[in-house]
Amino acid sequence: MANNATIYDVAGAAGVSLATVSRVLNNPDKVKKETRERVLRVIKELGYRPNVIARGLASRKTTTVGVIVSDMTRASVAEMLGGISDIARKYKYSIKLFTIDEFADISDELHNIIAEQVDGVLYLNDELTEAEVAKVKKIFNNNNTPFVFANVASEDPTVAAVNIDYKKAGYEITKAIIDDNTKEVYLLSTTRRYATNDLKEQGYIEAMNEAGLVPNIFRTSGDTKINRPHFETFFDDKKVDAAIGVRDSIAVSFMNSAIEHGKKVPEDLHVAGFQNTKYAELSRPKLTSINIPVYEIGASSMQLLTQMMHNEKVDQIKIILPHKIIYRESTKIK
Repeated sequence: MANNATIYDVAGAAGVSLATVSRVLNNPDKVKKETRERVLRVIKELGYRPNVIARGLASRKTTTVGVIVSDMTRASVAEMLGGISDIARKYKYSIKLFTIDEFADISDELHNIIAEQVDGVLYLNDELTEAEVAKVKKIFNNNNTPFVFANVASEDPTVAAVNIDYKKAGYEITKAIIDDNTKEVYLLSTTRRYATNDLKEQGYIEAMNEAGLVPNIFRTSGDTKINRPHFETFFDDKKVDAAIGVRDSIAVSFMNSAIEHGKKVPEDLHVAGFQNTKYAELSRPKLTSINIPVYEIGASSMQLLTQMMHNEKVDQIKIILPHKIIYRESTKIK
């Protein structure tokens, strides 16, 4: 076992976190003598040989921030990374980019990321559930790793997060669309339930109930290969005056299908989306959408993480940035 021992084996045998093992190897003066001696004893017993390259990088005293994303192909992710990298450049941080897809084991992936000796982590994923947020929080806290959620909704008051008020945004776009001739308003949401979409749905339902209208939530996928077949049969048995997609990609996919079925947008049908991505500008007609300031979310998240990594006083760990509706040709409202 001597040559195959890992940092996980050391942490487990010594009864400490991965971060503690890392500090013993790279910053031993920051670890209590008793703990340091126990870890070193285990390292010797197991014959653990730390990665020389990783230790060399750590000794340079640079600050390394891990950035976790779920899907690199999404337009909003690329723009958010722009905000993060601009602030990182200002502070001369090094960035390590990690991907965790929806089918991966979060616990395993996060422990692997912590083993990379990052000084802090930004987690970009608006598709996390509250249970997943709790799991992420526990792992990072157990390893004394500062972290901030970017564009992640959570009701946990102890979790640092930067996003917009999704419930208010859902309410405002729905209320803006409702008029005398717009009663059958559908929300095009996702089959998988997660926090940000739940809040959008709550805002939509509130606006519909306030107007005395019946909420209609149609669940599909953000993947156009999946939602297009769903929309092919959508108009067979439904009367619809307007539709709001929880993502621009869903809204544009729906709008294309509606046009193919002889609907005129916006004369016969209002269509709106969320995020105000490149899809909103490229669609024809151009899509009305909620503008989420994703660049600013990325930049603000990095600023907040910087304060936490430097052990500075943080007045507010929940930052809500402003949003607005960008009106375009897919709706008649101005």
